[in-house]
Amino acid sequence: MDPELFELFQASRREDDFEELFNIHPDFHTHLIEKGFLVENETDEIENVKNLVRQIDRENESFYQLTVNPTMNCNFKCWYCYETHIKASKMSQETILSVIKFVDNLLAEKKNLEYFHLSWFGGEPLLYFDKTVLPLLEEIYPKMQERKIGFTSGFTTNGLLISQKMLDSCRAYGVNYFQITLDGHRERHNKVRYVSKEKGSYDEIVANIILAIKNAFTVSVRLNISEETIETLPQIIDDFINLIDTDKKFLNFSFHEVWQEKKDIHADVQGIVDLFREKGFNALYKGMNLDTVRNSCYADKNNHATLNYNGEVFKCTARDFESKSKEGQLNEKGIIEWNDKFEDRMNSKFKNPPCLDCSILPICNGGCSQQAIEHKGVDYCVNNFDENKKLEIIKDKFLYAIS
Repeated sequence: MDPELFELFQASRREDDFEELFNIHPDFHTHLIEKGFLVENETDEIENVKNLVRQIDRENESFYQLTVNPTMNCNFKCWYCYETHIKASKMSQETILSVIKFVDNLLAEKKNLEYFHLSWFGGEPLLYFDKTVLPLLEEIYPKMQERKIGFTSGFTTNGLLISQKMLDSCRAYGVNYFQITLDGHRERHNKVRYVSKEKGSYDEIVANIILAIKNAFTVSVRLNISEETIETLPQIIDDFINLIDTDKKFLNFSFHEVWQEKKDIHADVQGIVDLFREKGFNALYKGMNLDTVRNSCYADKNNHATLNYNGEVFKCTARDFESKSKEGQLNEKGIIEWNDKFEDRMNSKFKNPPCLDCSILPICNGGCSQQAIEHKGVDYCVNNFDENKKLEIIKDKFLYAIS
């Protein structure tokens, strides 16, 4: 705010008299009302948030996101990975046909569908690219083109298997995005992500990231952070510093602490994020999401499904894909038979009293549905009831929004 306006605003707050503000500066008063800073006492703001979430997560028929796990096998065995890797796992031809039928059913039922996003997860989704991923893309992408439905697709991958031939196929069928992980700089990364004890993967993955960028694919480099990786993270800048500005626009660095990290390293990480930005790179901390109500987690949305290689259906991809946790099953007709776990998830939000009494609910959303499920019947806060942390979140979002 302009300092004079700020003084007017503060005086009105102290005296609890915003009508006087209207008399002094009606345009400013009107602006505060239009932007939601001044609200009538009888307005039920919590109900407004609930209605907004309901419209976005339950009623929006214009968008569908499908996540496919072609396999639960992986060519790496990272120490922190929460998934159970299954060597022999690979999507069968029968399941591939069921996925195609599922998309056909979706297109027949959802007449208002405008956008379709196809995500690839796993396991390592590029392991069986030619036999699982490509056949699905070849069937699904033309259907979206024919109906003039916006289509995007992307991989969460370790990046080791990317090649020019693969990128050419991806471009031909609407793929535009890769999320690729680095575990610190070269030495640290190679201790965690290696092909064999003698052969690391850092240099090959960095080369593949640059190859994808040069082919105009957006790449989000997820930097997994622990206390051991922090010191050398700035050295990663040197491996990308020679990119020209037109290439840099396709590259994002996203900083995430591994879930096993117990020490508070927030301040250290924020300093490194600032350093990346100073060097001209797009850098986000924890995948900065300005508004987790309007841009809620995919698993919160009715119009989302994660199809495992064996036809089991889940919502959240940040948990192990155990059969006992499945929320549905894809049958041979391409129909998902949802179970009670799905309904529990879709009705899990706004059951936590501390969230309903929190000033940042409209931008926090109480976390995601997975967190709500796992804390059922227990008061919780995704920010550990730390008011200073909440203020830092608001500050970080603001600084990111204007950066």
